[in-house]
Amino acid sequence: MVFNISDLKRTLGAFCALGVLCATISCSSYNSSGRGTRSGLSFRAFISNPVSPSLTGGGSPALNVIDASRDLLQPVGIPLNTLGFSLTDAGMMSVSPNRSITLVMSPSDFKLGVVDNVKESLVGSFTLHGLSESFFVWTDNVSIFAAVPAAPVTGQAPGVVEKLDASSGTVTATLPIPGAHFLVPTPDGAKFLVFSDNSDTVTLITPNLIGANSQSGTIAPCSTVQTAVCTISAGFDRPVSAIFDPSGATAYVLNCGAECGGTTAGVSVVNVGAVPTGSNFITATIPLPGATTALLQGQNLYVAGTQPGSGGTLAALNFTAGPAAVNCSSPTPTNCQIFSINDGYHTQMQISGDGQLFVGARACSTGNCLSILNTTTAKIVSPTATGNVTGIAPIPNRTVVYVCQGGQFTVYDTTTDEPKVFPVSIGAPRLQGAAIDVKVVDF
Repeated sequence: MVFNISDLKRTLGAFCALGVLCATISCSSYNSSGRGTRSGLSFRAFISNPVSPSLTGGGSPALNVIDASRDLLQPVGIPLNTLGFSLTDAGMMSVSPNRSITLVMSPSDFKLGVVDNVKESLVGSFTLHGLSESFFVWTDNVSIFAAVPAAPVTGQAPGVVEKLDASSGTVTATLPIPGAHFLVPTPDGAKFLVFSDNSDTVTLITPNLIGANSQSGTIAPCSTVQTAVCTISAGFDRPVSAIFDPSGATAYVLNCGAECGGTTAGVSVVNVGAVPTGSNFITATIPLPGATTALLQGQNLYVAGTQPGSGGTLAALNFTAGPAAVNCSSPTPTNCQIFSINDGYHTQMQISGDGQLFVGARACSTGNCLSILNTTTAKIVSPTATGNVTGIAPIPNRTVVYVCQGGQFTVYDTTTDEPKVFPVSIGAPRLQGAAIDVKVVDF
């Protein structure tokens, strides 16, 4: 059976079954038709823009399309307020594993739009019961999971994870998880972790078991009896995210610590296979000054965060000799380097093909929320641009990285770690409106 859902969801579902205003008030709406490809490009990036200029004046939400092989902004974007479907905003995006669809969140009306990447057209939308800052398309390239921390649930604290079907436009499951805010799937999608606000517990979801007859209606601690949803506790300190190794066997859980109202920030190394035993699943704990976002590159784990009262930090952990050989706290750290970077709440981290690590934050005290680490020379660069960093996208096989910061779109040259210099005859791409997020949508 499916987990209990709120009375409101039941009511909406009943209206949909009767066909009464379903397209307007339902949990979702969808249409498989599209207008066809317009750009003709084979290597693209999409930029979400809530106020893209329209022909009739003013601005409306759209996805701007850029030729990622030449950094050329296309004259025609993807409108998100069509006759069939309409979003009032354009924010975060997520691309499906096979790059067939792009999800875009509309913060103003809590709609999650579905864009067909081949047709370059908005083909559907789901209305969520609140803002989602974490959503992804599962490995089947059809199922969508979204965390909605403020979604009302009868009889318990707000917060759900919803499973949506992009092919039919239906909500197929609603899992009440108080404060559910961030989702991190394993590389193969067999499991994913849910991180809730103001909690020292992590929730584990096994997607293939959702809806199984043996599924419990309550969330119990993880055990040897595998269920669709269970909780992992003991040893975490305000966990906010995780990074899996390529095999999915190890999770590096980021403990936000004092930055999120806890005590000690750092990384908990979790043996995912040992989680059901309920003990000894944390194989190492590495204290750090701050930990809210991270990236694993080979044997190196990069972790960024802010230590309250001391500023932003970036830690480079080398796991060649194993996590137990890493010590970042002693006066002479072992297999660990700590760099000072811009403060703020760090949410973005990406690395270019030539080893330039871009770290972005929001709510920085200086206004400059972007830091770049040259992983070869171990030097930090802080570009002069100001504003919250809301999107970073390294361009494969090129020495450029696209960055959305303070509503501006900038192409960075990773050989200089400065904005790319374009020929006068071409000029830099000038996006009109506001650049919120950027994603590469082609392989």
